[in-house]
Amino acid sequence: MAEFDRLGGSIAWIDLSSVARDRTPEWAIQVGIRYHLTVISLRYANHNLDGLGVDRSHVAIHEWVHKANLQAISTVAADQLSVAEKIIRLHDDEYWLYGAVDPRTNEILHVNLFSTTTKQTTRWFLDELHSRYQLEDVLFLVADANYLGPVFAEDGSRFR
Repeated sequence: MAEFDRLGGSIAWIDLSSVARDRTPEWAIQVGIRYHLTVISLRYANHNLDGLGVDRSHVAIHEWVHKANLQAISTVAADQLSVAEKIIRLHDDEYWLYGAVDPRTNEILHVNLFSTTTKQTTRWFLDELHSRYQLEDVLFLVADANYLGPVFAEDGSRFR
């Protein structure tokens, strides 16, 4: 019952200024976002909205959460995090894939694809990773990557 207690109260704190509301009433978007933020899966949130007479897909609910910039912030339980940068070739184009994985569970925590690789793109990836997860005292395990090690060293992060 504690999970559902979090659904009570005001939902006015959800900023929907960047969410298009042409097809869906604002209250339904807020309720859908709130369902998902209470650790209810997107499909279950979709099912609950259907029960309220609002027919929207789980993808739409995901987009609402993303556009409202309300992705849940998690913590990484592991004391180590594996981070890598790899080149991917698609036809004649090269892209750099950055990824972060929990080495104990093999769970992919974050990925991003860039058309170039520099210290700045590396920082963007790491900033996104830090904004999604609270990385307190994590040792980063770094594969052979051009910019990961130097950026970690400059930022004072622990890495090996």
